[in-house]
Amino acid sequence: MPHRWTPGTAALPPKAPSYDSGGPAALRLRLWPHRSLPRKGFAAVILMAYALILVPLIAVIGTPVLWGLLPFGLIVLGMLWYFLERSYKDGELIEELSLWPDRVELTRHNPRGPRQDWHANPYWVRVELHREGGPVTNYVTLEGGGREVEIGAFLSPEERLALHDELQRALHPA
Repeated sequence: MPHRWTPGTAALPPKAPSYDSGGPAALRLRLWPHRSLPRKGFAAVILMAYALILVPLIAVIGTPVLWGLLPFGLIVLGMLWYFLERSYKDGELIEELSLWPDRVELTRHNPRGPRQDWHANPYWVRVELHREGGPVTNYVTLEGGGREVEIGAFLSPEERLALHDELQRALHPA
């Protein structure tokens, strides 16, 4: 799952410093979208598309038809490049959950929008799993501080289910 707990466990340590005392967060969770196409794969896809566009043009080399077809091939290649780059930009979305014994904060860094913040007292925060009826299957929300916010909506349904269990353990220790 594309996430990381710091210091490496999803459990709030005993005797953690409080938010009011100015101490660092006892537990942090960082979530990001899964990237199925790495940058090396991006270069391979562009190169393969270029080669596949050139194959049919071999038959018309030296004719005026080549100059009629070539701009369309370049437009397709340019659009492929643009939309893959846009996908990478959308993948820069990051959600950070910081947890103290007396405060929980969720910060969402949007790639093309303002940063969104939410905070509440962890004692009153409820982790909700909406198996159906949400925008996605196994939709996970945090409710507290007078608001309900989503977390990890970009994860797969199985990853959201695992995230729900980890958040339950982190926010409500036995």
